[in-house]
Amino acid sequence: MLRLRPFKPCDAQYVTQWCKDKDVYNKWGGMLIGEFPLSADDINKVYFEKNGHCEEPDNFYPMVAFDESGVVGHFIMRYIHGDNRVLRFGWVIVDNTKRGKRIGQNMLLLGLKYAFEILGVAEVTIGVFENNIPARKCYTSIGFHESPNIPAHMSEVDGERWNTLELIITKEEFEK
Repeated sequence: MLRLRPFKPCDAQYVTQWCKDKDVYNKWGGMLIGEFPLSADDINKVYFEKNGHCEEPDNFYPMVAFDESGVVGHFIMRYIHGDNRVLRFGWVIVDNTKRGKRIGQNMLLLGLKYAFEILGVAEVTIGVFENNIPARKCYTSIGFHESPNIPAHMSEVDGERWNTLELIITKEEFEK
Protein backbone atom coordinates (compact mmCIF):
# COMPACT_ATOMS: atom_id res chain seq x y z
CA MET A 1 0.00 0.00 0.00
CA LEU A 2 1.38 3.40 -0.98
CA ARG A 3 1.49 6.06 1.73
CA LEU A 4 2.90 9.58 2.16
CA ARG A 5 5.05 11.06 4.88
CA PRO A 6 7.16 14.21 5.29
CA PHE A 7 10.59 14.14 3.64
CA LYS A 8 13.50 13.55 6.03
CA PRO A 9 17.18 14.34 5.42
CA CYS A 10 17.93 10.62 4.98
CA ASP A 11 15.55 10.56 1.97
CA ALA A 12 17.76 12.83 -0.14
CA GLN A 13 19.97 9.88 -1.07
CA TYR A 14 17.08 8.30 -2.98
CA VAL A 15 16.44 11.41 -5.06
CA THR A 16 20.13 11.62 -6.00
CA GLN A 17 20.03 7.98 -7.14
CA TRP A 18 16.90 8.58 -9.23
CA CYS A 19 18.50 11.60 -10.96
CA LYS A 20 20.75 9.12 -12.71
CA ASP A 21 21.57 11.21 -15.76
CA LYS A 22 21.52 14.82 -16.92
CA ASP A 23 18.25 14.42 -18.85
CA VAL A 24 16.36 13.16 -15.78
CA TYR A 25 18.00 15.85 -13.64
CA ASN A 26 16.99 18.60 -16.11
CA LYS A 27 13.41 17.40 -16.55
CA TRP A 28 13.06 17.06 -12.77
CA GLY A 29 14.21 20.66 -12.33
CA GLY A 30 17.41 19.81 -10.49
CA MET A 31 19.09 22.97 -11.73
CA LEU A 32 16.97 24.88 -9.19
CA ILE A 33 18.68 22.91 -6.41
CA GLY A 34 22.29 22.58 -7.53
CA GLU A 35 24.72 21.42 -10.17
CA PHE A 36 24.59 17.95 -11.72
CA PRO A 37 25.24 15.50 -10.21
CA LEU A 38 23.29 16.49 -7.10
CA SER A 39 24.39 15.35 -3.68
CA ALA A 40 22.14 14.61 -0.72
CA ASP A 41 23.69 17.65 0.97
CA ASP A 42 22.63 19.87 -1.98
CA ILE A 43 19.02 18.77 -1.61
CA ASN A 44 18.98 19.00 2.18
CA LYS A 45 20.51 22.47 2.14
CA VAL A 46 17.79 23.78 -0.19
CA TYR A 47 14.99 21.94 1.62
CA PHE A 48 15.97 22.48 5.24
CA GLU A 49 18.17 25.59 5.25
CA LYS A 50 16.62 27.57 2.39
CA ASN A 51 12.97 26.47 2.83
CA GLY A 52 12.84 25.28 -0.79
CA HIS A 53 13.54 28.84 -1.97
CA CYS A 54 10.16 29.94 -0.56
CA GLU A 55 10.00 33.38 1.03
CA GLU A 56 7.27 32.60 3.55
CA PRO A 57 8.50 30.54 6.52
CA ASP A 58 5.65 27.98 6.57
CA ASN A 59 5.24 27.40 2.87
CA PHE A 60 7.30 24.40 1.77
CA TYR A 61 6.31 20.77 2.32
CA PRO A 62 8.54 18.08 0.80
CA MET A 63 6.97 14.62 0.88
CA VAL A 64 7.93 11.05 0.05
CA ALA A 65 5.82 8.11 -1.02
CA PHE A 66 6.68 4.74 0.42
CA ASP A 67 5.41 1.19 0.34
CA GLU A 68 6.50 -2.13 1.83
CA SER A 69 9.77 -1.94 -0.12
CA GLY A 70 10.72 1.53 1.15
CA VAL A 71 10.79 5.01 -0.38
CA VAL A 72 9.54 4.95 -3.99
CA GLY A 73 8.76 8.57 -4.87
CA HIS A 74 9.04 12.22 -3.91
CA PHE A 75 7.34 15.55 -4.57
CA ILE A 76 6.97 18.92 -2.89
CA MET A 77 3.97 21.06 -2.08
CA ARG A 78 4.06 24.82 -1.57
CA TYR A 79 1.61 27.65 -1.47
CA ILE A 80 1.81 30.25 -4.23
CA HIS A 81 2.87 33.62 -2.79
CA GLY A 82 1.30 32.81 0.57
CA ASP A 83 -2.16 32.20 -0.93
CA ASN A 84 -3.54 29.26 1.05
CA ARG A 85 -6.21 28.56 -1.61
CA VAL A 86 -3.69 27.53 -4.28
CA LEU A 87 -1.11 24.78 -3.77
CA ARG A 88 1.67 23.95 -6.21
CA PHE A 89 3.21 20.52 -6.64
CA GLY A 90 6.75 20.25 -7.91
CA TRP A 91 9.99 18.30 -8.02
CA VAL A 92 8.07 15.08 -8.74
CA ILE A 93 10.24 12.01 -9.17
CA VAL A 94 9.77 8.26 -8.86
CA ASP A 95 12.25 5.44 -8.37
CA ASN A 96 13.31 4.72 -11.96
CA THR A 97 13.36 0.95 -11.30
CA LYS A 98 9.64 1.10 -10.47
CA ARG A 99 8.34 3.22 -13.34
CA GLY A 100 5.30 1.96 -15.23
CA LYS A 101 3.58 0.75 -12.04
CA ARG A 102 1.38 3.84 -11.53
CA ILE A 103 3.45 4.94 -8.52
CA GLY A 104 3.61 8.52 -9.81
CA GLN A 105 -0.14 8.68 -10.37
CA ASN A 106 -0.97 7.08 -7.03
CA MET A 107 1.52 9.29 -5.16
CA LEU A 108 0.04 12.45 -6.67
CA LEU A 109 -3.53 11.25 -6.08
CA LEU A 110 -2.64 10.91 -2.39
CA GLY A 111 -1.11 14.38 -2.57
CA LEU A 112 -4.29 15.77 -4.14
CA LYS A 113 -6.44 14.10 -1.49
CA TYR A 114 -4.26 15.69 1.21
CA ALA A 115 -4.34 19.08 -0.54
CA PHE A 116 -8.10 19.20 -0.95
CA GLU A 117 -9.31 17.34 2.16
CA ILE A 118 -6.71 18.27 4.79
CA LEU A 119 -5.27 21.58 3.62
CA GLY A 120 -8.58 22.72 2.13
CA VAL A 121 -7.15 24.31 -1.02
CA ALA A 122 -9.35 25.21 -3.99
CA GLU A 123 -6.85 24.23 -6.70
CA VAL A 124 -3.48 22.60 -7.28
CA THR A 125 -1.07 23.59 -10.03
CA ILE A 126 2.00 21.90 -11.45
CA GLY A 127 4.49 22.87 -14.15
CA VAL A 128 5.89 20.39 -16.64
CA PHE A 129 8.34 20.73 -19.49
CA GLU A 130 6.53 20.09 -22.76
CA ASN A 131 9.25 17.60 -23.76
CA ASN A 132 8.71 15.52 -20.60
CA ILE A 133 6.07 13.27 -22.16
CA PRO A 134 5.94 10.63 -19.36
CA ALA A 135 5.37 13.31 -16.70
CA ARG A 136 2.69 15.04 -18.79
CA LYS A 137 0.89 11.72 -19.28
CA CYS A 138 1.11 11.02 -15.55
CA TYR A 139 -0.34 14.40 -14.60
CA THR A 140 -3.11 14.47 -17.19
CA SER A 141 -4.11 10.87 -16.39
CA ILE A 142 -5.16 12.00 -12.90
CA GLY A 143 -7.07 15.07 -14.02
CA PHE A 144 -4.56 17.89 -14.44
CA HIS A 145 -5.12 19.97 -17.58
CA GLU A 146 -3.58 23.06 -19.12
CA SER A 147 -4.55 26.16 -17.20
CA PRO A 148 -6.60 28.71 -19.12
CA ASN A 149 -5.35 31.45 -16.75
CA ILE A 150 -1.64 30.64 -16.45
CA PRO A 151 0.15 30.80 -19.81
CA ALA A 152 2.93 28.44 -20.83
CA HIS A 153 6.36 30.02 -20.70
CA MET A 154 9.89 29.34 -21.85
CA SER A 155 12.65 28.19 -19.50
CA GLU A 156 16.39 28.16 -20.12
CA VAL A 157 17.76 24.62 -19.65
CA ASP A 158 21.39 23.87 -20.47
CA GLY A 159 21.49 26.61 -23.10
CA GLU A 160 18.24 25.47 -24.73
CA ARG A 161 14.77 27.00 -24.50
CA TRP A 162 12.20 24.55 -23.16
CA ASN A 163 8.48 25.24 -23.11
CA THR A 164 6.96 24.90 -19.64
CA LEU A 165 3.27 24.05 -19.52
CA GLU A 166 1.21 25.08 -16.52
CA LEU A 167 -1.36 22.48 -15.46
CA ILE A 168 -4.16 22.79 -12.93
CA ILE A 169 -6.84 20.75 -11.19
CA THR A 170 -9.61 22.18 -9.02
CA LYS A 171 -11.22 20.56 -6.02
CA GLU A 172 -14.47 20.15 -7.99
CA GLU A 173 -12.65 18.43 -10.85
CA PHE A 174 -10.87 16.10 -8.44
CA GLU A 175 -14.09 15.11 -6.70
CA LYS A 176 -15.87 14.11 -9.96
